[in-house]
Amino acid sequence: MSGVPRVPEQRGPADTAAPRFGVLGPVRAWRGTEPLPTGSPQQRALLAALLLREGRTATAAELIDALWGEDPPSQALAAVRTYASRLRKVLDPGVLVSESGGYAIRVPGEGSLDVVRAHELAAEAERARNAGDLCRSRALLNEALDLWDGEPLAGVPGPYAEAQRTRLAEWRLQLTETRLDMDLEQGCHAEAVSELTSLTAAHPLRERLRELLMLALYRSGRQAEALAVYADTRRLLAGELGVDPRPSLRDLQQRILRADPALAEPPAAGGTAAAPPLRPAQLPATVPDFTGRTAFVRELGEALATAASGTARVMAVSALAGIGGVGKTTLAVHVAHHARTSFPDGQLYVDLQGAGARAAEPAAVLGAFLRALGTPDPAVPDTLEERAALFRSVLAGRRVLVLLDNARDAAQVRPLLPGTEGCAALVTSRTRMVDLAGAHLVDLDVMAPDEALELFTRIVGAERVAAERNAALDTVAACGFLPLAIRVAASRLAARRTWTVAALAARLADERRRLDELRAGDLAVKATFELGYGQLEPAQARAFRLLGLADGPDVSLAAAAALLDLPLDRTEDLLESLVDTSLLESAAPGRYRYHDLVRLYARACAERDEHPSAEREAALSRLLDFYLATAARVYAAERPGDRTVDHLEPTRRPGLEFADDGAALDWLHSEAACILACVRQSLGPGTLRRGVDLLLASKDLAESGAGSLPYEAAARAARDAARDLGDARAEGRARVTLAQVLCTAGRFDEAAAEAERSEELGRTADDPWTCGNAPNERGIVALCKNEHAAGEAHLLRAIEAFRADGNRPGEASALCNLSRVLVAVDRAATAVELVQEGVAIYDELGLTVRLANARYALGIALGHMGRGGEALEQLTMALHTFAGNRQRLWEGTTHYRIAQVHLAARRPALAARHAEQALGIGCIGGEWMRANVLTALGRSLVGLGQADRARACWTEALAVHEAAGAPEAEELRGLLTPVAVA
Repeated sequence: MSGVPRVPEQRGPADTAAPRFGVLGPVRAWRGTEPLPTGSPQQRALLAALLLREGRTATAAELIDALWGEDPPSQALAAVRTYASRLRKVLDPGVLVSESGGYAIRVPGEGSLDVVRAHELAAEAERARNAGDLCRSRALLNEALDLWDGEPLAGVPGPYAEAQRTRLAEWRLQLTETRLDMDLEQGCHAEAVSELTSLTAAHPLRERLRELLMLALYRSGRQAEALAVYADTRRLLAGELGVDPRPSLRDLQQRILRADPALAEPPAAGGTAAAPPLRPAQLPATVPDFTGRTAFVRELGEALATAASGTARVMAVSALAGIGGVGKTTLAVHVAHHARTSFPDGQLYVDLQGAGARAAEPAAVLGAFLRALGTPDPAVPDTLEERAALFRSVLAGRRVLVLLDNARDAAQVRPLLPGTEGCAALVTSRTRMVDLAGAHLVDLDVMAPDEALELFTRIVGAERVAAERNAALDTVAACGFLPLAIRVAASRLAARRTWTVAALAARLADERRRLDELRAGDLAVKATFELGYGQLEPAQARAFRLLGLADGPDVSLAAAAALLDLPLDRTEDLLESLVDTSLLESAAPGRYRYHDLVRLYARACAERDEHPSAEREAALSRLLDFYLATAARVYAAERPGDRTVDHLEPTRRPGLEFADDGAALDWLHSEAACILACVRQSLGPGTLRRGVDLLLASKDLAESGAGSLPYEAAARAARDAARDLGDARAEGRARVTLAQVLCTAGRFDEAAAEAERSEELGRTADDPWTCGNAPNERGIVALCKNEHAAGEAHLLRAIEAFRADGNRPGEASALCNLSRVLVAVDRAATAVELVQEGVAIYDELGLTVRLANARYALGIALGHMGRGGEALEQLTMALHTFAGNRQRLWEGTTHYRIAQVHLAARRPALAARHAEQALGIGCIGGEWMRANVLTALGRSLVGLGQADRARACWTEALAVHEAAGAPEAEELRGLLTPVAVA
């Protein structure tokens, strides 16, 4: 603390000099931001006694009793008067007053005393909770709890201060329990586990905290640990107090044992209005001119109504199939909107992008759905199966409609379906899902002629159509009665008031303006888009064709300018004009995307119309240059002095410049999907090396944990392409990146094989980058596999290669990695020397994230030498840097190392807290490291007297290590046989 209290808030100029007081910590006073002297401990005791009376008068006898109790000194009254006189000189006139033989403090201004403000916030929080506003209630309670600054009335003597200290500490704990209860009501189970673990360690006999911990663990999918908490509690209460757990705790244990479905939802508080659960309303807007489809609307509406009524025994699925552009999405959205009232718990929507080359992954969709339903990020599981199970659990007992648009096949859809009655799913796809068990299949054909004419009329206007009815009939017939084609044609006509309907019909009659206009299937969609494409100016048409070549899900304005080789302003004008024609969508300010069918059509146009054909390759090459040059800037900003950027393929474009490192990282993460799509699209002759180098330059995407799976897929594709083309340099680099991401995921055998082959290729290609990075990665993998002699040899080769290349950051990295190997073989003193060399290099170069890696290694070495305080200092600095640079996996791993240091220092409560945070965030090393964290957590819990929960952690860790054949399994078998109760 700087000496300035957290509250009361700073006031305006008129009252900044008003005194403010704090008792929820040391007893202090301020005038504005200036601390005021409060004198000796006895004088502070007098001040506290007056402040806690909140303006009421305290007699001299009451104050003497408060300060000294039953044994006051002979000069107690004189001392009280002296203390009051001194305080009066410090405080403003009129603040400390004498009246009726005693004293009182009249605190001017609202919120001038922290404890009064805390009471106000707590009362307001209770009102918000009663009104059902849990979010506001939690925020208010957190604000109240933030007012505490350590122990209340710290250092203040006297029986009154002691009694008040106990009361305020108990009140703080009650507020914390209330806030944690609301955390669980809002689904923040994983975040609560860490805090509850620490609190139960500090207050082992407080059964409400144990109850909340059991519930948080159970809702986080850790049932065995939840039951173990009960066993630990029962044993502790019997040993300490000779009593059994209270009935509510016993009841919770029984409900967990029988997997009571009601435990998956927040309980309704008696007499208190429960906060409403999140009710997503994700349906796209229905079109105002929806036309026809009466029979289909009735059929689907009846199916949904039956599902929502609860009379159906299973969850209802309706699957709409038909050619692209036939109006599947429009119909599904229209029906879903009409059925909304039957599904009051929410409506979910996703475009599964099944018609494109990159269909949406079910795991990613489930992650988005779970977050929309209120599941916090840390509580979203990693695997598809776990996410699907949690999704079904969250929907149990709720009435939710799920609209799955543009599905590829039944396999993509199955994990996304709710599991119980009361919910329903609408699915649209270009193929009939005959293999989707139990689905109500609907085949959607083109519109009837009268419906098609009605749709055309609603868009164009009744007056214009009535005047040229025959021409309107010719127009919709030329569109093949395909709704999307009709909408595009009618919209263009509506936007051009000088055109006649006959003029539009004549354009459509010209086959040169269409692509096999009335053919069935996808070509009918292409014919529809030909109407719009044929009206574009040459520059617009070129932009339309070339932008469709990029594989990314969307494109930024800057990337589009590079691809088109045009200035930003001109590019923006062209793209916005395409948005006006509905051939392009504005996904967000400065970002654009195609509907998947329009993208296919744009590519067909590029193949047909782009002359010479080399311009297509040139456009994609410019896009690759843009991404590579910009990613290299981000890499260089994060790693000054790293020679990697010098070994990248040259580009003809300079890339973007950034105001600061934060903006650079923002760009990298926002463009992640587009960058990796560009890598995969650039693995042919002529662009392979740049594509692989783009992968190298964007390695932060893998290290952050957010994009590790798509990064791995891109690395595999790059490796295979380079091998097929016989490019040893590119293959070596691709294998290094693949080894790195495999190591991060804890798949060490695969990583070792890739790194070994990459080093061979690096020597063959005489590539300095691979010759340094491949043995460095081999050393890391060997360390994780406990192959220490091999790891040392690999890292010594890496150091030699980095030095030969003049790559000082690379040298520092290898030195730090070598230090960890030496720690593992009990050569910690030498390890500290090596890692200090690495720190010195990073410090000299001004690196931030890499310096954090060095501090991480130094912390491990210092901890091994028993220098725990220094180790914690290094690891804490590393932790803050990783958190500030979005290196989530490194952040989690550092929490684990901090937990180890606390364990060695016999601080099990702190160790457990950091281990829980590591589990919640995730770690470098995947399941292997997760098992190590569970082992450390178990050791911490034993130190806290929670042996049963420790056994649950170790049992789970043992299963992971046994499945992987890891040597750590032997240690765990020893721990489990038997577990000694602390």
